[in-house]
Amino acid sequence: MSLHIVSHPDYDANFPADHRFPMGKYRALVERLEATGLLARSIHVEPRPAEEAALKRAHDPAYVDQVLAARVPEKIEREIGFPVSERVARRARRAAGGTVFAARLALAHGIACNAAGGSHHARRAHGAGFCTFNDVAVATLDLLADRPQAKILVVDLDVHQGDGTADIFRGEPRVFTVSMHAEKNYPVRKIASSLDVALPDGIGDAQYLQHLAAALARIDTAAAWDVVFYNAGVDPHAEDRLGRLSLSDDGLRQRDRMVVARFRALGVPVCGVIGGGYSRDIAALAARHAILFEVAAEFA
Repeated sequence: MSLHIVSHPDYDANFPADHRFPMGKYRALVERLEATGLLARSIHVEPRPAEEAALKRAHDPAYVDQVLAARVPEKIEREIGFPVSERVARRARRAAGGTVFAARLALAHGIACNAAGGSHHARRAHGAGFCTFNDVAVATLDLLADRPQAKILVVDLDVHQGDGTADIFRGEPRVFTVSMHAEKNYPVRKIASSLDVALPDGIGDAQYLQHLAAALARIDTAAAWDVVFYNAGVDPHAEDRLGRLSLSDDGLRQRDRMVVARFRALGVPVCGVIGGGYSRDIAALAARHAILFEVAAEFA
């Protein structure tokens, strides 16, 4: 079989090269996958934009309307970290649609990855932290609309705590959220996940992987999960501008393999999203994000 990879040119909203958010990484990631031959060996598909109804299951309908009209109040834009122009709105909707599509492909084929996504700071009321729509929440609620009895797991290994995802699924028994993150990093005010693992600054590969193994062992393997969403943010890397941990490229690879191997061995479909990564070296950043796809291809 081949790995299903979901991407679209709309993922890149064409920010200036010196912008705090490295928007060029989405284009560079696909170029990296092309250069290594992985894209040619995979099934590469483009998603439709997320349906308005799907966005409104995860977010306040008034906020969704503001984004789609590119009329987000300045106060909320400041929380997001950039103005929500028509192009940014199109990007957010397409990226959410990509995770919806990747989740469906994972259910059908066992594993699939979106070359964007992991916008885990977007809460029910509005976006925050470079996140406009919470794509994993949109995809999760889309699946639950069709499968009301489904049980869904979110494993979030971005260096920042998944506060938005925790907010949206607070009190939702069908969704179990796991966040392993740097304790002293953004956001200052955390929102409790089902399971939070807060790590001290500077932790490296060996200790990180020990904590991850322990966290995975705490997840109920008898729960018959219908799908796991895996946020493979690369901002725990030692060279990331916004991380506070010290993982190497090999550490990221071992991390991704540990997560994917565990759930594929259990027969649980895996939907991977790329999450955060903020190095100014876009080529190096794209190579780190590509690790998720390289590992996922081993299990396709």
